[in-house]
Amino acid sequence: MTSKNTVHEASFRDPSGHLFYDGDVLRRRIFPIYFKQYKQLSEEGFFSTLSRKRILIPHTETSVSDTEIIITPEVIPFITYPYEWSFEQYKQAALLTLRIQKYALSKGFILKDASAYNVTLFEGSPIFIDTLSFDFYEEGTPWRAYKQFITHFLGPLGLAKYHGTDMFKMMQTHIDGIPVKLIASLLPGKSKLSSTLYTNIHLLAKMEGKHSEDYKAESKVARLSLKAQNTILDSLYDYIKKLSLQEATEWGDYYTKTNYDAQAFEAKKKLIKSWVAPLAAKRIIDVGGNDGTFARALESDAHLIVTDIDANAVDQNFAKAQKNKEQNMLAFVCDVLQPVPNIGFNNTERSSLLNRLQAYAPDVTMALALIHHITLSGNVPFEKSAVFFASFSKYLIIEFPEREDSWVTSLLVRKREFIDHFDFYNSVNFEAGFTPYFELEKKETIPGTSRILYLFKKR
Repeated sequence: MTSKNTVHEASFRDPSGHLFYDGDVLRRRIFPIYFKQYKQLSEEGFFSTLSRKRILIPHTETSVSDTEIIITPEVIPFITYPYEWSFEQYKQAALLTLRIQKYALSKGFILKDASAYNVTLFEGSPIFIDTLSFDFYEEGTPWRAYKQFITHFLGPLGLAKYHGTDMFKMMQTHIDGIPVKLIASLLPGKSKLSSTLYTNIHLLAKMEGKHSEDYKAESKVARLSLKAQNTILDSLYDYIKKLSLQEATEWGDYYTKTNYDAQAFEAKKKLIKSWVAPLAAKRIIDVGGNDGTFARALESDAHLIVTDIDANAVDQNFAKAQKNKEQNMLAFVCDVLQPVPNIGFNNTERSSLLNRLQAYAPDVTMALALIHHITLSGNVPFEKSAVFFASFSKYLIIEFPEREDSWVTSLLVRKREFIDHFDFYNSVNFEAGFTPYFELEKKETIPGTSRILYLFKKR
């Protein structure tokens, strides 16, 4: 349990208020400086409209006094960050932000923050989570969060278009947005042929350089009509909506490359489902779960997290979840060999993957067709893998491909002259590495394969 009135580490920068823990309940405290905006937004139905459309996280008003207003937002089971999103997830988060700004302007308000960290994934889609990011619109003033939108959304998406989704990882080292000059320098010359990228990135970078020492220019208040501002928003929206990614990835079509037949594939599904059902799990995570095939095979009402290192596989899962309206499915990008660390001021503003998984506390963790990659590609001893899974898993269903498996053979061949160093790779040593941390509940070879399925319970 978190101690009462502990301020959330991601929330301390906002002068309007902050998130805090009331025991295990996350609430938001609003300071008097923001009372006027909050009350008008509430009375005019701004919050309720966006919440009803699942664009803004809904909240209930918990208490009101002369010194503070306390609201309690709807619980989000797991927070993801921009550097964990696939291309389509990032793109939809950007479009959501632009739609919110357009709607705010139509109601006499503005979005004062356009940080990508104000958006997370919830119920199968992006949702805006910063209730205090709205202010009054003043006639003729430009969108003051415009540059932030460029450095948090348009820039990363533009870089991903030309260089792939690994570009999103730059948001880890640039928590306040990727600098415009850096974005411009990384974009290819042909990107200048795009009027949107030229105007909003290349030209903006030039203007920044020109006025970097012109303090008078920095102090001038620009004027921009409401019509002109809407035109800019429409232009950004149209460009981002049409963005696509042509990035071939190793595991994007994983299930067309499986090394066992359809009968074995179905047998594996049934076996896993039969093991999970009696556990009555409320929260399940499939680490390295590709497009979510095996998580869906559970036919469970539990909240499902499916991670994968392959952004295309995550995009496929995300698209399926939206098409089927699977509000219990959360997909995001994760490299198990390099889990996301704590970042930000004091290394506490954005939480590490492990910290979030420990707080999420899944009832069941699945790691199917993963351990051979961790062990043979990552050179990670079995015991270290066991420590990783034991840090957040109650029950662990893990698949061990034996040396005869074609994928394992392929990985061993890549070791060339070091192949003899991996003689330890066998099921006996695997079990020896895991049993100090887990009790073995079940063990069964998947029919028609050289793969063993294990059900472990954390000691």
